[in-house]
Amino acid sequence: MNKDIINKIVIELNIKENQVLSTLRMLEDGSTIPFIARYRKEKTGNLNEEQIRVIKEEYEYQLNLLKRKEDVIRLIDEKGLLTEDIKNAIMDAKKLIEVEDLYRPYKEKKKTKATDAINNGLEPLAKIILSFPKKLYNVEKFINDNVKTKDAAIEGAGYIIAEYISDNAYYRKWIRNNIFNNGTIRTKLKKNSIDEKKVYEMYYDYNENIKYIKSHRVLAINRGEKEGILNVSLEYNKEYILEYLEKKIVKDKLSECVKIVKYAIEDSYKRLIGPSVEREIRGELTERSEEDAINVFAKNLEKYLLTPPMKDKVVLGLDPAYRTGCKLAVIDYTGQVLDIGVIYPHEPKNEYEQSKKIVLDLIDKYNIDIIAIGNGTASRESETFISNVIKESGKNVKYIIVNEAGASVYSASKLAIEEFPNLHVEERSAISIARRLQDPLSELVKIDPKSIGVGQYQHDVKQKRLNETLDFIVSKSVNNVGVNINTASFSLLKYVSGLTKKSIEKILAFRNNNGKFKSREELKKNKILSDKIYEQSIGFMRIVDGDNPLDRTSIHPESYNKTYQLLNMLDLSYEDLGKEKLINKLNCIDVQEYSTKLNIDIFTFEDIINSLKMPYRDPRDEFDKPILKSDVLKLEDLKKGMKLQGTVRNVVDFGAFIDIGIKNDGLVHISKMTDQYIKHPSEILSVGDIITCYVEDIFLDKGKVALTLIGSDENDKNDENV
Repeated sequence: MNKDIINKIVIELNIKENQVLSTLRMLEDGSTIPFIARYRKEKTGNLNEEQIRVIKEEYEYQLNLLKRKEDVIRLIDEKGLLTEDIKNAIMDAKKLIEVEDLYRPYKEKKKTKATDAINNGLEPLAKIILSFPKKLYNVEKFINDNVKTKDAAIEGAGYIIAEYISDNAYYRKWIRNNIFNNGTIRTKLKKNSIDEKKVYEMYYDYNENIKYIKSHRVLAINRGEKEGILNVSLEYNKEYILEYLEKKIVKDKLSECVKIVKYAIEDSYKRLIGPSVEREIRGELTERSEEDAINVFAKNLEKYLLTPPMKDKVVLGLDPAYRTGCKLAVIDYTGQVLDIGVIYPHEPKNEYEQSKKIVLDLIDKYNIDIIAIGNGTASRESETFISNVIKESGKNVKYIIVNEAGASVYSASKLAIEEFPNLHVEERSAISIARRLQDPLSELVKIDPKSIGVGQYQHDVKQKRLNETLDFIVSKSVNNVGVNINTASFSLLKYVSGLTKKSIEKILAFRNNNGKFKSREELKKNKILSDKIYEQSIGFMRIVDGDNPLDRTSIHPESYNKTYQLLNMLDLSYEDLGKEKLINKLNCIDVQEYSTKLNIDIFTFEDIINSLKMPYRDPRDEFDKPILKSDVLKLEDLKKGMKLQGTVRNVVDFGAFIDIGIKNDGLVHISKMTDQYIKHPSEILSVGDIITCYVEDIFLDKGKVALTLIGSDENDKNDENV
C-alpha cells in the first residue's frame, strides 16, 4: 500500500493510520463495507459505512492520480526533457487538471498554427523575440519557401509565443483561480428559442458570482443550454488578466519586440487560454454540482427506504385513474394478495354508487385497516371518494396518499411479470402501492432507485456515479434493517452483504425444495454458501421462527459462543431475550470488566448487549410513522398562518416539498425553514419527517401553497380561530 496516499487520507478524514490500513486490508481481502462496519469495529476503530466508503474511493482516486503522474513523468523523461523541478511539481499536484497543465508543454500536439511555424523554422526567432532585444535584426534570414515575407516570419513566431504562454501551467492556474473567484456566470434567452412552460424564465437574463452559484442553478442552466433555450457565458475582467500576463512576460518595455509579444499575449488568451479555461471552469462547476445532486438524492433515498413499515395491517391498495378505472388490490399482513378488482367512480363512467359498494364490501370481508392511494392522476378525486366511503363504513379505517413513483416501472418489469403473470400492469401497480406502505424497503428494492422520485436533476448527472452511489445506499439500508431469509425476494437478497447471484439462487432453490430454513447453520451445512460468503452475509439474514433464538438477532454466529458464556455468567437463558430481567442485569454490569473476562473487544460486546436487550429491533421503528387520515383537506380550506402537520416528500437544494394533504405538495423555501443560517435544507429536514408547518401564501390560480416552518404565537392564534 502506498504510504503517501495513506497519509493524505489520514489528514483528510482526521482519523488514525491504523484505521485506514486495517480498512484497506479487509477490503483487499474481499470483505464488504456493511460487514466491516458492523462486525469489524475493533479493527476500524468503529468507522461507519460512509467513512469506509470514502476511504475506499479516495484510495482508488489517489492511486489513479499517482498512475497518471508516473505516466506523465515517464513520457517527459522519454523526450529527454525531465528535470527534478518538473518531476517534483508533478508529484506535488493535488488535482488531475494540475498534472495535465504541467504536461501540456511536452504533449504531442495536433497540427496548429504554432506547429506549422516551428516546422517552418521560426522557433529560434520566437526565442529571440522573447529575449527582448532593443532592436530586432536579421529577420530576413528566416524567410524561406513557406515564409515569404518578414511580416509572415514575425507572425509565425508570434503563434509560437502564444502557444508557449498557453502551455505555462503557472499562468493557467492563476487565470483559472482569478476567473473562478471574481467572475460571474451570465445567462440569456437564446434568440428564437421557445420555452413553452417558462421552465427557465428566471434565467432569461440572469447573472451570479461563479464562486457562489448554487448547484441546482448550475444544473438548471446546463439543461437550459443543452435544450437550446439559454445562452451561457462567463464574464470577467479580461484586461486585468492581460495586464497580469504582460507583467509576467514582458522583460524590457523599451524593446521593439514588446508590441509583437503583446499581440501574441492577446492572441494566446483569446484563441487558446480563454476558451480552454472557461470550459474547465464550467466543467468543474458541473462536476461539483453533480456530486451535490447525487448526495442529496442519496440522503433522500436512504430516509425514504427506511420509512417505518405498517406492520400487521391488512391494506387495500388503490391505483387511481379516470377512463381505465381505479385498480384495487387487497394484501394481508404478510404481503400476500387476497383480492383484485377495479372500480369506476370518476369520469367518464361515474359509477359512484357501484364503486362505493365494492369498496365497502372489501372493507367488511377482509377487515381492512388502511387504504393506500397512489398519488398519480385522479389521486385527490380518489381521496375524496375514499374519505366518503370510510365515513359511511362506520369502521376504524384510515387512508394515506402513497408516493407511487416507480410503481408503473416495476409493474411492467420482468420481475413483476414473473411474480404476477396473470395480472394486468395496473393491477400489479395497485399491489405495489399497498406493499410499499406495508413494507417500503422490501417493495422499493424492486425498483430502479432513479425512478423513486426523491432526487433532483438525476438525469443530468453522470449515471455511472449516480448508480454506484444509490446502490451503496440501498445496500446500506437493507443491511441495516436485515432480511428474513425465509421470505426475502431475490430483489432484496441481492443487496445483502456478500451474496452473489449464484448463492441467492441456491437459497431460493433450497426454500422451494425443502421449505423454510430452521437455522443459519443450515446454509453452511448444506453448502449453500461458501465460508467467505457465509461470513460476510449471515449476520444480515434472520431466521424468524427457527431453532436458535440468536438467529433472529443481528449477532454474528462467530460471536455465539461468547454470547452463551455471557448468558451463563448472568444466570440467564434464551427465554429471557428482550425481557425486563435480562435488561436489568445487563444494565448493571461493568461493560469493560465483562469484555475483558470474555476476551472480546468492547465494540462487539456492546453490540451483543444491545441485541440481547432488543433482539428483534428494527431501526425503522425509531422514525416517525406516516400520517394516516380519515378526511380530506382542500386548497380552498387553507388560510394564511394556518398550522398544519405534513410529511416531507422531497428535499432539494432550494427547499423541501411537504405533503399536507392537498392536491400538490407545498413548498418550504430554504429561507423559511429557520431564523438561523443553513447551507442546505437537509440540515433541517429529511424525507419522511413528520413536521409542523404554517401556511405562508396560497396561489389558488396555480393550485400551489407556500409553507414556512418558522412559527409564532400569532400563527397558533390564527390556527385556533380557523
